[in-house]
Amino acid sequence: MLVELGLVEQRYRAVLEVLNDGATVVEVARRYGVARQTVHAWLRRYAAGGLSGLADQSSRPASCPHQIPPSVEARIVALRRAHPGWGPRSILTQLRSDGVVPLPGRSSVYRALVRHGLIQPQQRRRRRQDYKRWERSRAMELWQLDIVGRIRLADGSQLSAVTGIDDHSRFCVLARLLERATARPVCDALGAALARHGAPQAILTDNGKVFTARFGPGPGPVLFDRLCHDNGIRHLLTAPYSPTTTGKIERLHKTMRREFFDRQLFDTIEQAQAALDAWVAHYNTARPHQGIGDRPPADRFALAPQAPLEVAEPAQTSAPEPAPDRPAGLLAITRRVADSGRISLAGVRYLAGRWLAGELVQVALHDGLVEISHRGVLVATHASQHRPGTQPAIRRAPAARPPRPATSGMTVTRIADPGGTVSFAGAGYYAGWAYRGQQVQVALVGDTVQLAVAGRVIKVHPIRHDRAKEHGAFATPNGRPRRQRPSVA
Repeated sequence: MLVELGLVEQRYRAVLEVLNDGATVVEVARRYGVARQTVHAWLRRYAAGGLSGLADQSSRPASCPHQIPPSVEARIVALRRAHPGWGPRSILTQLRSDGVVPLPGRSSVYRALVRHGLIQPQQRRRRRQDYKRWERSRAMELWQLDIVGRIRLADGSQLSAVTGIDDHSRFCVLARLLERATARPVCDALGAALARHGAPQAILTDNGKVFTARFGPGPGPVLFDRLCHDNGIRHLLTAPYSPTTTGKIERLHKTMRREFFDRQLFDTIEQAQAALDAWVAHYNTARPHQGIGDRPPADRFALAPQAPLEVAEPAQTSAPEPAPDRPAGLLAITRRVADSGRISLAGVRYLAGRWLAGELVQVALHDGLVEISHRGVLVATHASQHRPGTQPAIRRAPAARPPRPATSGMTVTRIADPGGTVSFAGAGYYAGWAYRGQQVQVALVGDTVQLAVAGRVIKVHPIRHDRAKEHGAFATPNGRPRRQRPSVA
């Protein structure tokens, strides 16, 4: 009959074989399938604690010198509950300021917060190595401005806020709540900030229509551009779809939401503005900023020269400013940007930007330079790629002929897609960027496909579709019918 022995009993028998039977440690280790060091350990534990010493013991050390003292852990929990927006780094900075010794590590503070359920453990994100970090060398060289929305009052109405931050010091120079973030209120808020702190050398914004006419319908410049120009401020724009360029102001928005807007509601915009001013004062003068060595932003901003400024108000008119006199020999022409973001000029292709695909740009040639502008804003400058003395003459295109009437016959109507192309008989025919989303009449004239809008021909293409599919194309004169869902009785 086979009997299964417990671990303690097996170890006890092995010890007895060595002590009573005189067996060697090597023989006993081989017989029980363990290392000889294990048998020696059993002998020591039996001599120290008897039979109970052979039981499994915890591997936890008797003491942990680097464990957080309970008093420090209680202080960490109290700081987090008093400041729900603080993370491990902010709490650690406060403990250092309070003179806590020994000072725990950042990961120890993080684990303490997780143990008490004050934060949710998350997978650590790897740092992006492709970000290009930059900072101006001193205060008042550059301000970053932006508009943040979705700020709610107690009655459910929404507000916006125009904010500004000094790039070097992270000093919040502007935080104004607005019912509507239109041109005049935004410029009034900027004017108040200029009167209080002075004019920076440059202001960096995104491409919002409040800040620039770069992608807007009007010719520009907008009121914000004129305000900057009249006060000697250079207005810089980010590239489209690049929020990391204004990362400092975006980070301020995150902190502002987490520590202020998400924690309280106000009945009126006046109450919210008064509380926001108090929060900004604490942010600038008392709250340590991790991006500048855990110092308050006011410490850095105080080093900037403070010069009084009388803000120059721009005129109310929105008419574009007269263009400056062009140098002698300057030639300006118009080109449409291709899908690749380039324009063609006298057989040479120059990059304007993919975000301008399909848009009209103005090209100016002077002093060996090719300057590309879009709605009054310079977007690219290139050195002319033609050799001196061999540059071909570049002439403006002759005036376009008036479109001729469309040829009568069987036609079908199609909607041009966002790329300006219509589909007929399984093939795509380009109508033009200007006709995207519009109805285009398609007709067959001889061996060509004729495209017309409002009875006038806009394009003529050679046939490249399957002629066998023409009957089906003409059978749906207004395009493929939409599917009708079956009614449920």
